[in-house]
Amino acid sequence: MPRGGGGCLPPMDLMRSEEMQLLQVIIPTESAHLAVSNLGDLGLIQFKDLNADKSPFQRTFAAQIKRTGEMARKLRFFKEQMLKAGIQISPLQLTETPLDFDDMEIKLGELEAELIEVNANDEKLQRTYNELLEYSTVLRKAGEFFYSAQRSAAAQQTELGANQSGSGETSLESPLLEQDMFTDASKQVKLGSLSGLVPKEKAMAFERILFRATRGNILLRQESVDELVTDPQSGEKVSKNTFVVFYSGERAKAKILKICDAFRANRYPFPEDLAKQMHTIEEVSGKIKELKATIDMGLAHRDTILKSIASEFEHWNHVTKKEKSIYHTLNMLSVDVTKKCLVGEGWSPVFATSQVQDALQRATLESKSQVGSIFQVLNTKESPPTYFQTNKFTSAFQEIVDAYGVAKYQEANPGVFTIVTFPFLFAVMFGDWGHGICLLLATLYLIIREKKFASQKLGDIMEMMFGGRYIIMMMALFSIYTGFIYNEFFSVPFEIFAKSAYACRDPSCGDATTEGLIKVRPTYPFGVDPVWHGSRSELPFLNSLKMKMSILLGVSQMNLGIMMSYFNAKFFRNNVNILYQFIPQLLFLNSLFGYLSLLIIIKWCTGSKADLYHVMIYMFLGPTDDMGENELFPHQKYVQQALLVIALISVPWMLIPKPFFLKKEHERRHQGHQYTQLEGADESVVAELGVHHEESNHHEEFEFSEVFVHQLIHTIEFVLGAVSNTASYLRLWALSLAHSELSTVFYDKVLLLTLGYNNIIILAIGVVIFIFATVGVLLVMETLSAFLHALRLHWVEYQNKFYEGDGYKFAPFSFALISDEEE
Repeated sequence: MPRGGGGCLPPMDLMRSEEMQLLQVIIPTESAHLAVSNLGDLGLIQFKDLNADKSPFQRTFAAQIKRTGEMARKLRFFKEQMLKAGIQISPLQLTETPLDFDDMEIKLGELEAELIEVNANDEKLQRTYNELLEYSTVLRKAGEFFYSAQRSAAAQQTELGANQSGSGETSLESPLLEQDMFTDASKQVKLGSLSGLVPKEKAMAFERILFRATRGNILLRQESVDELVTDPQSGEKVSKNTFVVFYSGERAKAKILKICDAFRANRYPFPEDLAKQMHTIEEVSGKIKELKATIDMGLAHRDTILKSIASEFEHWNHVTKKEKSIYHTLNMLSVDVTKKCLVGEGWSPVFATSQVQDALQRATLESKSQVGSIFQVLNTKESPPTYFQTNKFTSAFQEIVDAYGVAKYQEANPGVFTIVTFPFLFAVMFGDWGHGICLLLATLYLIIREKKFASQKLGDIMEMMFGGRYIIMMMALFSIYTGFIYNEFFSVPFEIFAKSAYACRDPSCGDATTEGLIKVRPTYPFGVDPVWHGSRSELPFLNSLKMKMSILLGVSQMNLGIMMSYFNAKFFRNNVNILYQFIPQLLFLNSLFGYLSLLIIIKWCTGSKADLYHVMIYMFLGPTDDMGENELFPHQKYVQQALLVIALISVPWMLIPKPFFLKKEHERRHQGHQYTQLEGADESVVAELGVHHEESNHHEEFEFSEVFVHQLIHTIEFVLGAVSNTASYLRLWALSLAHSELSTVFYDKVLLLTLGYNNIIILAIGVVIFIFATVGVLLVMETLSAFLHALRLHWVEYQNKFYEGDGYKFAPFSFALISDEEE
């Protein structure tokens, strides 16, 4: 089939996938890496895995794959560090000077070691710094405890002295063993103390456990720290309490230490002497300043390292991914017995033959290999992959088809007609040129700024919208077109192309009825006459119009699908499908629903008042009855009888002959166990018979019952589907009516209603509600609904007539696809 292309666009043929060939390349070991690299740059060969029986660790280049994996791990480590430091990665700039992979590996190792050392030192310094900050907080808070305690003790001592020198009477508030306070100092018990910080949420439990463990023989003082404290262990900012515990005895001290460890309470020494306290505070403050300066220098040094990495990161990342993909591909090649060559097989488009040969030849010259690569085409019965060359416009439509199933090799591609039929069927359900203009403006914004959006990371919904921007553009254009036909602009009709053909006969003619309207001008030239909108007969008229139009469009598209099955059968030289599938299907569909479409057109042209429901029902129930006023043309009864006979004959025509023909063909092929293909026989019959071209002489049994049941299912599916699919196209009418009525409701009951009030606030509220309702319901929900229904009509009603979709997509080895696969 001829291919067309020009300018910057590649040659394209969407009707049939590219012709493919199975290649075998034998590459010398010394030039294998460079050859695969050149083929990756070309991106037009899909390698087969010739080592599928081997595990990844048993393959030839497992060590190199491990090296690239380790380098990828280092790059991920660098990326994490740059994200933490807030350093932007420079965009990829491909330099002409190639980067040696071994040198890059050494450099990455050195940078990782340096960065790990810097991070470890910074972590130690940061932990020490946080400990000193906590120590400073403890010194300040504990100093306040001791100072207040000393003042309280001095005041109490003074009070006791005054009491003793007084009347000698003991007050109720004086200690019971007052004489103990004046005993010898050598007999007094010496109390020890521990101070530190405990997390605030654990403070109550900490105090309770201390009390129980020591049986109340402690004195605990706690006070919350106003600001958040950075924990030295976790590095997180937490709320803490400063505590001081007074105890007596070593056993109590041991218990308190264990409890502090359990509650992760950090302990710090606190000198009781005031002079030592002041000295310690000064010493800690000096160390904090020194550490802060050291940490800042370390962070500046780390930022310098990371900035140098950021400038080369994308280049290193690209080279690492490229090398990994090269060695992964080399592992798919088998090693020759001499271990001097690598043998690879893969699929490639026929048009790329010279480019593949050129890539192999360049690798031989650049590697200075004494032996060149061998290139040859293999003959195979294996089904090739499917490859369509698409551009940014056609790729989105092709993805709609591929979502249903990838086309079989060189099967007729529904994507060709989908470019037009999909947005058109959407527009039939979404016909409003006001809404169409809104969609068009939104998608033009995406198209105009597509270079910017293509380089950005978009959200899931935005990504889908951007990928389908050209589909939305076509949907918007067709919606404007059908909107002109329906004569609706946000449900409001306009006399765009001419004045209305009708006018009132007299001033008493009302707006809400067509009674009294007379035709005073030529018929409205394009679309629906605006006089129909708002009239009493608007709904019956538009219902009839859109319902009949839906049937016409549905029958047309189903006929297109059946015609595509003919082109498929003709292309694959399958005369069986032409005679026993295409012809009876075409006759059956058109003898019933094609005839209904013809009656609709005749009724429109003649203005007849015949009841088409009655005609079609009694075509089956009473084919010999007189038609009376429902007759649209002479001898209609006999035509209907003939069409009914054709429809009835078509069913056994589809069901019976094909299985018997396939059985006869199978017996003829395997007569005498001769497996050679007969000349002039249909190629696709071989596939239908399940003939496997293998070296074994095993004669497969022909399961006639299985083939017959399969054909019976296919026949029933088509016969019932002809009815259900035609009815399914009535969704075009239903959704179009729903869209029109919703638009009318929003306009009449929101916008016009608020215009009736002479209040600017009510008007503003009404306009806002109308805009949100239009955007949210009509431009988002209705768009999605119409899109899904159009998708269903293409996948089920149209593609099931001819499209098998059991192929597999061409997945070439290409460096251009590496980044997409990684994401």
